[in-house]
Amino acid sequence: MQRWLDLGLNHPRKIALVLGALAATGFEPLGLWPLTLLALAGLIALVRQAPTWQQAALTGWCFGVGHFSLGNNWIATAFTYQANMPAWLGWVAVVLLSLYLAVYPALAALAGWLARRSVPGFVLALAGGWIVSEWLRSWVFTGFAWNPLGAAALGGFERPGLALLLPWLGTYALSGLVVLLAGFWWAAGARRKRDLRAVALVLGPLGALLLPQFAAPPQDLSARRYTLVQPDIRQEILNDPAWFEAQYQRLARLSRGQGERLVLWPESGVPDYLRDGYPERYYLDTYGADPALARRRLGLAIGPEAMLLTGTVDLEIARGRAVGARNSVTALEGSGTIRGSYAKAHLVPYGEYLALRWLLEPLGVERLVPGGIDFWPGPGPRTLELGRFGKAGVQICYEIIFSGQVVDRQNRPDFLFNPSNDGWFGAWGPPQHLAQARLRAIEEGLPVLRSTTTGISAVVDGHGVVRQHIGRLEPGRLDGQVPAALAPTLFSRLGNVLPLLWAIVLLAAGTVASRRRKG
Repeated sequence: MQRWLDLGLNHPRKIALVLGALAATGFEPLGLWPLTLLALAGLIALVRQAPTWQQAALTGWCFGVGHFSLGNNWIATAFTYQANMPAWLGWVAVVLLSLYLAVYPALAALAGWLARRSVPGFVLALAGGWIVSEWLRSWVFTGFAWNPLGAAALGGFERPGLALLLPWLGTYALSGLVVLLAGFWWAAGARRKRDLRAVALVLGPLGALLLPQFAAPPQDLSARRYTLVQPDIRQEILNDPAWFEAQYQRLARLSRGQGERLVLWPESGVPDYLRDGYPERYYLDTYGADPALARRRLGLAIGPEAMLLTGTVDLEIARGRAVGARNSVTALEGSGTIRGSYAKAHLVPYGEYLALRWLLEPLGVERLVPGGIDFWPGPGPRTLELGRFGKAGVQICYEIIFSGQVVDRQNRPDFLFNPSNDGWFGAWGPPQHLAQARLRAIEEGLPVLRSTTTGISAVVDGHGVVRQHIGRLEPGRLDGQVPAALAPTLFSRLGNVLPLLWAIVLLAAGTVASRRRKG
């Protein structure tokens, strides 16, 4: 251990880069959380020994570059599904994004270094700083909260793991707890004695992460039935009009059934415009030229007593032309009547809209989603009133990753519907996406139903347990009863005020411990 520590101190930035990548192996699909703890322990050692605050921050930044470059590698896959930009540009995008995201681990490292005079104070301040840094990452420049460190503490499909503490912590505070556990391992490695204290420091984090690996209790079921569809429509053909009819037929075939039930289709589930009032040429761009006919056709596919929730696109029309679009979910009754809709609020930069279009478009940069107009954001979390089918909260695609931003707290839903198109994101993105949907379920005490184009589709109960799922690249459907919502959690009442309170406690404790040591 000492030899490795000496090597790290001689080459701190290079070692930090490797440690950051190692820490990302704790996320899905690898799930190697012991390596995450080990890598964080190495980072703690490097930051503690940094001679200046600038070098401490730089060490944290290098860790972040490695961490986000590996963890977000799925972004590069998205560039292979468009023809107007070279595929290698995807890896450039991953690295450039990582150079920015690494600022946040750098801030956490700086917070720890400032309290370095005391071992407990240093670890406490680093954990508190990590909480604040992840919270900042979730909203600065519209936010990119993908892969919070706490996701590494999530157990398998039937076991929430240490994430069972989310109702009392929140995701970002769970990330702080992971840093604290890694601090135990660092303290054990830094001790020169092999005694009972060192053993306790090693075994404590293992016990914390392994003991909660029991199956969660069964959750009550509501009376609401669902049919959740995964059509396995590959990204290569998803937006090709020549395939629209075949795609509809597959969705309709997988949705057959009778009686009262919610039928759940993914994002990009319906290419037709379903709303009236657009100029006729826009309807002709899709397979079904008549929106009323398209709605009746969908109603026939699900049956008269059912209700469909499906991804659609709505247009914003001004002076006879489309000036914007909304990535929406439309609630459609079996009669063909639109019951309500939700417009996505957290849009993907450079995916659904081109930031700095005036500068980048002349350089040949385009957004990844096809089309010549940008998507516009919706107003934020909203609960759809579905009558006998209850109240649905909707989060489209990656909106579900934003802790504390997924539920209308003034009108708590009965469940969350998370339609998505994960066909862009290769083998790493979909399991990471599902893991973060599970974190939201536990935080809010609400079941999450995910319908995706290519997988992983799943029904997650309020304990974060995956009760049913369909794997990647498999067509299929899930039938059952929607799990009942749990009682409102502490997090559901306080939102991200809760993890920030934990951050204040940790930072204050770290400051006090550091000053006592100095005295």
